[in-house]
Amino acid sequence: MTDDHAHDDSGRVTAPMQEFSTGQVGTGFLVLLVGLAVAYLVPAFL
Repeated sequence: MTDDHAHDDSGRVTAPMQEFSTGQVGTGFLVLLVGLAVAYLVPAFL
């Protein structure tokens, strides 16, 4: 049987393994707040 799952160790790192900065956390939290506001607050006032 052949190996259909060849592994290439070319130095690539998948996203869950990468570290992130405090600034990136803040940006993600801000995007979350804007998304929640659009989804729940805007329809409540229309």
